[in-house]
Amino acid sequence: MNALAWRIRRLPAPLRSGRVLIGGGIVLAVTVIAIFAPWLAPNDPQEQDLFGNIMPPAWDPLGDPKYPFGTDNLGRCILSQLIYGARVAMVVAVVASTGAMVIGVTLAHIAGYFGGWIDGLITRLVDLWMSFPPVVLSLILMLGLGVGVSNVILAIILVDWTRFCRVVRSDVLVVRQRDYISAAQLLGFGHFRTLRREVLPSVMPLIITLMALEMGIAVVVEAILSFVGLSVEADVSAWGVMVADARQYMYQSVWGLILPIAAITVTVMGFNLLGDGLRRTLDPRLRQERHAQA
Repeated sequence: MNALAWRIRRLPAPLRSGRVLIGGGIVLAVTVIAIFAPWLAPNDPQEQDLFGNIMPPAWDPLGDPKYPFGTDNLGRCILSQLIYGARVAMVVAVVASTGAMVIGVTLAHIAGYFGGWIDGLITRLVDLWMSFPPVVLSLILMLGLGVGVSNVILAIILVDWTRFCRVVRSDVLVVRQRDYISAAQLLGFGHFRTLRREVLPSVMPLIITLMALEMGIAVVVEAILSFVGLSVEADVSAWGVMVADARQYMYQSVWGLILPIAAITVTVMGFNLLGDGLRRTLDPRLRQERHAQA
């Protein structure tokens, strides 16, 4: 036990958190499934077997081992659709979160560092943008942009950059008053160099945490848009589409409804656990509070 405890203490701080390990493990598993979907899926997710529609899972006496989780109303393999649906979810989560982070963090640094009328202008823009309900705004944007994964990503970026901007700006305002920022300016650092070398590293733990949480939000938004038919094309597998299709025959085969909902729930839970664990381990203020209590 002493050797095990010593090994745990030797790990990087984030890896000592159970939340980070569990959440990171879930996210890693979904990522691996998404990357290796063509090799993991037992069937073509869009291949139809009209003579074997609404089949139960393979463990049911009426099931077929060819379809481990059964088939939907068009005879498509549910497991294969789940595996390929992970691709859509992870692509949207990573790309949309990165885009929203870049825009929001850039504006947050400009507003928090320079202050004055620039801060006021960006803050008013954020307040105006956040006055619209996010899901409603996403639906309006999708109606204008049209169906497609790229348009879903663009809609999420246009809606969710405000989350990063508002939260990170508050931290930049605090960092801006630190003595080392004044020292950097006295040493002749320009604004860009000060932001890049002094301010950005100080708020990076917060940005990493927000990124993990935003990925979970992006998965939910994509599922909602898929559910209402505004996300992916008809020949693309997505968890929200599976939920929408399974409603019609849920009394004949409940697995078609439960499994995609479970996939969404587990994936979002993984991102949330990862984000919360990173916040607890990377935020210096929380670490100081824990040391004070100890």
